[in-house]
Amino acid sequence: MTASKLQVSETYQKWRKIKDQLARYGVVAGGLGVIVAIVLIFFYLMYVVYPLFVSADAHALYQYELPGKSAGKSLHLTTEEQNEVAVRFTDQGKAIFFATATGKVLKVQSVVPEEASISSFSVGTPSRGRIAYGLNNGGVIIARHKYQITYPNDKRLITPQIEFPLGEQALQLDSQGQAITHVAFRMGESGTTLVARTAGNRVLLTNFFKEESLFSDDDSFERVDVEIDVDSKDLEYILLDKEQRNVYLASRTGRLSMFDISDKENPRLVQHTELLNVGDKLTSLVFLTGELSLLAGDNTGLVSQWTAVRDVSNHMSVQKLRVFKVSDYAVAGIDAEQRRKGFVVVDAKGIVGVYHSTAERELLRENVTSAQPELLAMSPRANVFMLQDKQGMINVWHVENEHPEVSIKSIWQEVWYESYPKPDYIWQSSSSSNDFEPKYSLTPLVFGTLKAAFYAMMIAVPLAIMGAIYTAYFMTSSLRRVVKPSIEIMEALPTVILGFLAGLWLAPFVEENLMAVFSILLTLPVAVLLFAYLWQYIPKDIRLRIPEGTEAAILIPVILLATYFAISVSAPMEAVMFDGSLISWFNTEWGVGYDQRNSLVVGIAMGFAVIPTIFSITEDAIFSVPKHLTVGSLALGATPWQTMTKVVLLTASPGIFSAVMIGLGRAVGETMIVLMATGNTPVMDLSVFQGMRTLSANIAVEMPESEVDSTHYRVLFLAALVLFSFTFIFNTLAEIVRQRLREKYSSL
Repeated sequence: MTASKLQVSETYQKWRKIKDQLARYGVVAGGLGVIVAIVLIFFYLMYVVYPLFVSADAHALYQYELPGKSAGKSLHLTTEEQNEVAVRFTDQGKAIFFATATGKVLKVQSVVPEEASISSFSVGTPSRGRIAYGLNNGGVIIARHKYQITYPNDKRLITPQIEFPLGEQALQLDSQGQAITHVAFRMGESGTTLVARTAGNRVLLTNFFKEESLFSDDDSFERVDVEIDVDSKDLEYILLDKEQRNVYLASRTGRLSMFDISDKENPRLVQHTELLNVGDKLTSLVFLTGELSLLAGDNTGLVSQWTAVRDVSNHMSVQKLRVFKVSDYAVAGIDAEQRRKGFVVVDAKGIVGVYHSTAERELLRENVTSAQPELLAMSPRANVFMLQDKQGMINVWHVENEHPEVSIKSIWQEVWYESYPKPDYIWQSSSSSNDFEPKYSLTPLVFGTLKAAFYAMMIAVPLAIMGAIYTAYFMTSSLRRVVKPSIEIMEALPTVILGFLAGLWLAPFVEENLMAVFSILLTLPVAVLLFAYLWQYIPKDIRLRIPEGTEAAILIPVILLATYFAISVSAPMEAVMFDGSLISWFNTEWGVGYDQRNSLVVGIAMGFAVIPTIFSITEDAIFSVPKHLTVGSLALGATPWQTMTKVVLLTASPGIFSAVMIGLGRAVGETMIVLMATGNTPVMDLSVFQGMRTLSANIAVEMPESEVDSTHYRVLFLAALVLFSFTFIFNTLAEIVRQRLREKYSSL
């Protein structure tokens, strides 16, 4: 019998040891699994984000002699979207279409009649494919190159052709018949505008606009001719924006004159501006995509970006946004991308650089040719550029440049965007226009995340910690068994429900009763303190009837009465003190605006969501303080409150700190409440009456709309990486502080 018992005991001990080993290995495996999962998440985020900061890459594709040399000198060079067919326009009025890969001439077409004499050339909006020839007799011919794509035998065939949108006959701009030495034009649905300089140094503005008839479906064109009063003796460049509102006239010395031609009959000078330093020469001047900015290249190797902005008094002026140092040699040519705010530059030594204006990034620098460059062209998709040199060679290069819009500066620093009066932090990732300048600043999103967490913690931390202190230390066990689970069950409420209630009920309520909200915040503490003071004057026999540790239940009617009182007196107080509207008073007296879904609403709603987490952990930490510490403190003559502040809180401080940091992590990562209870406007304003947009809400809102692997898509992953880093840093610091607090107070 004894041997049998010993055998059973040994078997039991053996199984117990096996279970202990399995449990230990299971815990270790689980812990390692969590670490591995976190590391994999981090590296996956890095994998998606890394391409944003990779520079562009380029390699040579083809090199061949200039196609159709006998047709004259090239005035313009470009390629169609597929990069299969290119075209060059010559000073003999010919359009030479050729294969981009081989240089083989595909088609030659005359744009200008042979008897006409060409005196100038101009390119319209590049994406439209329109060009213009100025003639010696004061006329202008506008043409368009286009490409028809067909698929005979399932093989793509691109057929180039020339169209004349205003007819093959020249438009006579100068009635005196003087040569057109410079010309700029834009065509739109409502009409066509041309600005030309004649050999007699006159600057002419001609506008053809539609005049709709009320009694006929036929539209007639009316013409307005005006001479712009400007000194054009040294005029070298004329640029007209696509909206046909502003015209820019620039001399070789860099003097820029901007005219407002919204009223075609009365051009108005806006400003004279010096683009260059004294002694420098302007070598290139083109529009950046969208035609809100000018890119000016000079003989010192600098490219500067200029744009027209309005100040607070609505005064328009041309301001320099940024400067790019290309090289120490003169800028020979600039061509802007057609779909992004990037551009390609070549200097006099044949070195080509690719840049992005908003990001202020130099993405590429390559020595393409040793000969002097003549013409530079970037393809419509910005994946190929062509360079023609003066030795009659064309160099075709392929460019890999997927994400030029992002840089450290554009993400974290102030950026001066086009048409903005000053540099600013802006998040605006998309627009309906292809000319849009993406604004990927994460700073307002980080600011909004911290702002939302700050207001939530302001509300949650005092209530949760004070409630936990009372529940764990002063409250009776029977009441604690009811209160603690009741508060903890609040954590099970879906945040989408809290966000729904905050956005649709709480936000309008706070707006309509803002004075009552502030009155409650002031009245409740005063009412509780006053009741506590009066409690000591209540007869002792009445006070003794209240069981010790249940006094808080008596505060419930006090709080309800104080709240009712605050709401009742708020309307008369608002009428007397703030002319009937506290919101209007804030706006009038302090200039503080009010958004219905603001930080106050977010703080209340998100604080309600964070309270259970902080309360539960704090309450457990305080309740777990060894009883011999509190009993010993009381035995030595300390009061319960002294024991709480000097012994219990210090011993429980690691747990309390952990509770606060976990609550902060919850607030930083919260999505649905801030998504539904704020205006989701990425503004940087500390006001409690203004909304915000957080990192998590931004990801939730924009990720479904982003194109996979696009710059926008990867920037959203960057926002996720920043949020991930925040929580990692906060948790790491919390653990360090918690360990130090544990070591410091473990001897108590």
